[in-house]
Amino acid sequence: MEFTTIPKIENHLHLEGAIPYKALWQLIEKYGGDETVHNLDQLKEKFVYRDFNHFIEMWVWKNQFIREYEDFVFISEAVFSDLVKQNVNYAEIFISPSLFKDKLSAQKIIEAISLSIHKVSGIKINLIVDLVRDYGPEEEIKTLFEINEVKNLGVIGIGIGGTENKYPAGLFINVYEKARKFGFRTTAHAGEASGPESIWSAIHDLQVDRIGHGTRAVEDLKLLEYLSEHKIPVELCVLSNLRTRVIHSIEEHPVKTFIEKKIPVSINTDDPKIPCGWMNRRRMNWLRSLSKSLKKSNTNRTVSRVFFEKR
Repeated sequence: MEFTTIPKIENHLHLEGAIPYKALWQLIEKYGGDETVHNLDQLKEKFVYRDFNHFIEMWVWKNQFIREYEDFVFISEAVFSDLVKQNVNYAEIFISPSLFKDKLSAQKIIEAISLSIHKVSGIKINLIVDLVRDYGPEEEIKTLFEINEVKNLGVIGIGIGGTENKYPAGLFINVYEKARKFGFRTTAHAGEASGPESIWSAIHDLQVDRIGHGTRAVEDLKLLEYLSEHKIPVELCVLSNLRTRVIHSIEEHPVKTFIEKKIPVSINTDDPKIPCGWMNRRRMNWLRSLSKSLKKSNTNRTVSRVFFEKR
């Protein structure tokens, strides 16, 4: 069976990081072009990351071409349609409305995305609003209240991204407490750019349902045992970690350790920033590098770790 034909889900995919190149190029042209890229091939080359900081730099760069609510309708339809082509049947997609708050409201961004959710058939989409550590808890609790008013449009949870080492999870305890009262499921990027202490804080301070990335949990045996004992799911993004240089080779990635420790995991694409079809090649190449037993373990465990299944 070809991998394309296998039904799949995504637990950790950022809308703004999954815009197909052709769609992003259309946005760039819409807003007058950019002197650093003159064609589609140069655009693709621009997204070959030197390191994690360069990844963040490129994330910020491409956001300048998302300026209007209709742009969110456009990119959402492009991303969702691409997922359908990959035979992704269900996706929990991270969105970051805070990044656009200077010009656009979180509520209307979600309304725009919702239009594409209903327009694209063949896939079930739910949204997780990814708060931004760098804006601080005072600003992001405002975002939380805003999105709570439109959660009926498919918003099922919150997460938090941004600079782990400068803005620790403990700053957002009140935000997460309020989110739970509102009925949101919770996750947090932790252990991607910072160490095990970031994951511990997400677990104890934020009391998250899931951990995003969690790669550096492997540095703390007690943490691995805790994740296993308490069955805390980890949203692994293996090839994304390779592309952002968080890990240097696929052999270094701790996914096998997680599975051996019986930690619930899913394998996701994170910020693929790729044309149609790449997700299948990414996953196919990765799955081929694992044994048949590990492949079976990964594809079977994921289904029970989505928030939608638990609601």
